[in-house]
Amino acid sequence: MKISAFTFIKNGQLLGYPFLQSIRSILSIVDEFVINVGESEDDTLEMIHSIKDKKIRIIESKWNDGMRDRGYVYGQQKMIAQFNCTGDWVFYIEGDEVYHEKDLVQIKKSMEKHLNDSNVEALAFGFNHFYGNANTLLDSPGWYRSEVRVIKNSIRSYAPDGLFWLVLDSNKKGRYPRAKIIGATCYHYGWVRSENQMNLKSIKVQKYWGGDPLLIDYSQMDQSILKEFKGLHPEIIKDWLPKDKGLFMTSPSYKLTRKQKKHRLMIKFEKFFGLNLCKKHYKLLK
Repeated sequence: MKISAFTFIKNGQLLGYPFLQSIRSILSIVDEFVINVGESEDDTLEMIHSIKDKKIRIIESKWNDGMRDRGYVYGQQKMIAQFNCTGDWVFYIEGDEVYHEKDLVQIKKSMEKHLNDSNVEALAFGFNHFYGNANTLLDSPGWYRSEVRVIKNSIRSYAPDGLFWLVLDSNKKGRYPRAKIIGATCYHYGWVRSENQMNLKSIKVQKYWGGDPLLIDYSQMDQSILKEFKGLHPEIIKDWLPKDKGLFMTSPSYKLTRKQKKHRLMIKFEKFFGLNLCKKHYKLLK
């Protein structure tokens, strides 16, 4: 079995991504790591070269700034990296995602277990979305609680944007991949960066989604969906994390949006009926 990992990154240093920690968090269990580095305004490329691991293969690309339709340029850059992978499995990781060292053996064993099962096309992970600081998790059906990050390299798949895959059984129609949840967790730290970095990211990337920059203010959030994180962070990210203590507190005067009110209602249904109403970009296999 051969495992490929891949990612794409642009302005990773400027925008505060923990991309070196992200890459290193899974490097030990993969056979190659393809990194598509977009033309950047900082030292992202040099920083990746500094890892100096023979598994890493770097591709340099220039993004199409004229493509501003629903994040499709993210799908393009994702697939440039994936199409250069040669493994049986491809492991996609974003620059603000990190995996815990305690889960690596389980991830690899799951790939071995399902390698020759044609019904299993992908593997899905639970997600810890940290918000505001490293002690606070965001839990809402408005934020995906699980997502596919590993897919077989022998099926026809493509990414409409950076988030998910579609599988092509025919030339015209795509579907979500059939996936197993494997009991491992992705630690997502994008919303732990400073508000200044997040607002700079909004300025730099929102155009690819056809919109104007959004003002990021961490205090403007529904406090009821923020929960205390009581676990342990991956060792590789600990020095990067902010040192704040306690649960992140939002503004008491914040007024919920219509969508957040809907999510609160969905949470009540989830608790009463034992459901999980968040969106999944895969078909769950039992």
